[in-house]
Amino acid sequence: MHPTGKCTCSSRDVEKYVEKISGPLLDRIDLHINVPSVEYEALRRKTTPEDSAAVRERVLAARAVQLARYAGTNVTCNAQLPPSMLAAFCGLDAAGDKLMKSAFERMGLTARSHDRVLRVARTIADLEGSERIEASHLAEAVQYRNTEILRG
Repeated sequence: MHPTGKCTCSSRDVEKYVEKISGPLLDRIDLHINVPSVEYEALRRKTTPEDSAAVRERVLAARAVQLARYAGTNVTCNAQLPPSMLAAFCGLDAAGDKLMKSAFERMGLTARSHDRVLRVARTIADLEGSERIEASHLAEAVQYRNTEILRG
């Protein structure tokens, strides 16, 4: 529902729409993000957000790291990482493993969505210039897997 209350769909209408999106299809979508309408105050903010050129540089640096990491394989970026290579390149420490287990059980993740969360966490770590996936990277990746946003 729109924050201003403009949506006139009933709860059942929303449920029927969401039911059309099958679990296997949803599993293939890496990021489930709610993008709310921009409030007036946000448009008038005084702080300067990170500019596109800086973001582009971080992305290019992360992609260069990925190309180097996967040199000699058919993989060029984290999204292409096959399940057989996840353990080698997306290892978790004890805190990360505990967090992943909790998310897996709480959110009812499938094997496919588990692997996608790891790939997204690896990418977040790369964007931050981290060689390892930290618990904070994994927590952010798990948040992007929130299917509750589809519930209206």
